[in-house]
Order: sequence, then C-alpha cells, then structure tokens
Amino acid sequence: MKAERPERVGFYPGTFDPVTCGHLDVIERAARLVDRLVIGVAVNAGKKPLLSVDERVACIQEEMPVLAARTHCVIEVSPFDELLVDAVRRSGATMIVRGLRLLVDFDYEAQMLGANRRLAPEIETIFLMASESTQFISSSMVREIAAYGGDISGFTPPGAARSVLAHLRR
Repeated sequence: MKAERPERVGFYPGTFDPVTCGHLDVIERAARLVDRLVIGVAVNAGKKPLLSVDERVACIQEEMPVLAARTHCVIEVSPFDELLVDAVRRSGATMIVRGLRLLVDFDYEAQMLGANRRLAPEIETIFLMASESTQFISSSMVREIAAYGGDISGFTPPGAARSVLAHLRR
C-alpha cells in the first residue's frame, strides 16, 4: 500500500502595492510546485502603501481563478500583520516562496532567509528568478509611472491598474 504524500503548501508573501505581472509570473510558477499556495498580503503600514490591504487582496483574488485552473493548484489570498514565519505556520505552509528580479534583490533576501531560518528552521525558502520579460517591473515603478500619467497596463493586471489610477485621481 502506497503511503499518502503530505500536502505541499507554499506561502508567497509581499506587499503587492500593486500586484504586478512579475508577481503573477512568480505565483503561477510557484503554484506548479505545490498543492496549495497561500499569497500572504502584508499589511506593512510602515511602507505607507497606496492601496489598502483589502484593495490589494481583492486585486490579487481577481486574477487567481484563471491561474488556479491553469496550474491545478488551490490558491488562497490572505492578509497578515505578524512575523512572516508566524503567518507561514498559521497557514500550514512549510515553504516560503520569494521572487528575485535582479541580483540586487539577493542581498536583502539572503538576510531575510537567515533570520527566518533562525526563527523557524523547519520552514524552507525557495527563490524563483523573475522571467526575463518581468525582471524590470516593480510595484514602486508602476506607482511612479501612474503618478506621472503613464500607461501601466503592460505592467499590472487590469483590476490593479484601475485601483491605482482611482487612488491617484483622488
């Protein structure tokens, strides 16, 4: 009799202010590696996000049915306002997924990996390099382009673009 394999659960954290095409690329690729993927939307009030946590969650949720169907993965979106390792444990995940755009991201991510491993040695971290077509996209770049009236439709999904533009019109 073959033993059942435990469910593989990953946790992809971020501020997602706004969610970008680069984030969606990492989400889709991570979803192919796990049975269930939790997208953890950090409240992160210290960063003074443009979009509220509820808006950021809604923008990501809008995109998930298509990705879940394409990857055959259960994808959940959940806000968190606690230590990352505590949110990972609460979700039942054993793996943190981090996206790397360029080498400059690696220094910060290596520090976070060390801290998280010290706090929770049972949680593994995996890094997924951004695809060539999305390596240059960052949420801060999207916000800046939008603030100056530029077209952000190629950088972020439509719902996120609408939310960003609505905030900037206020």
